[in-house]
Amino acid sequence: MAAAHGHLSDGNDAPLPFQHAVDALLRARARHEVELDPVPPPKRLAPHAYALEAAVVVDDEELGDGRLVLLYDPDGQEGWNGTFRLVTLVRAELEPEIAADPLLPEVSWSWLTGALEGRGAAFTAAGGTVSRSSSHHFGALAEREDSTRIEIRASWTPIAPSGGVPDMAAHLAAWCDLVCTCAGLPPAPAEPCPPAGGGPSVVPLPKRRGPQQTR
Repeated sequence: MAAAHGHLSDGNDAPLPFQHAVDALLRARARHEVELDPVPPPKRLAPHAYALEAAVVVDDEELGDGRLVLLYDPDGQEGWNGTFRLVTLVRAELEPEIAADPLLPEVSWSWLTGALEGRGAAFTAAGGTVSRSSSHHFGALAEREDSTRIEIRASWTPIAPSGGVPDMAAHLAAWCDLVCTCAGLPPAPAEPCPPAGGGPSVVPLPKRRGPQQTR
């Protein structure tokens, strides 16, 4: 499906590099399990911002979700090493035995870096956290199954060619791969956002019990 259409909150006053980056996101295509929608971006992280929300839907069940925010500051910011920055939050519900794996945080982080490398999305200054939490139900809710959730918060700077704009279509494709991997889907065979660089070499998460209820 095509990426969600939207408009710049800055209107025609947005700098051209930022407009071109957003246009690239709007023209890109996501794998068919991913539904993309523009959402209001944060207003205090950078002078210019654009945000997309993703839902992974299979057989009418929502299996995962995430949010991607594109930031642009013509002057750059400390730690960015550039004028653009991508920020994401991705969440998924896990089987308890999977969540107990001591290597889960390292593996989960590799899903992001592997997706970026697999799509040829050049990046630098990546950082983030991987968290997991468990919910146990008691009393009137005791019949509900316990649940364990993983949450990936990350940001990275897309590298642009000299004097140009980063390949945002490749970064969107990598992000869609990350959301789908967290939702338990295998890597996409050959349905990437252009340019195609092949699916990332990462281990997919075993499919969860049921749809996620986070949106």
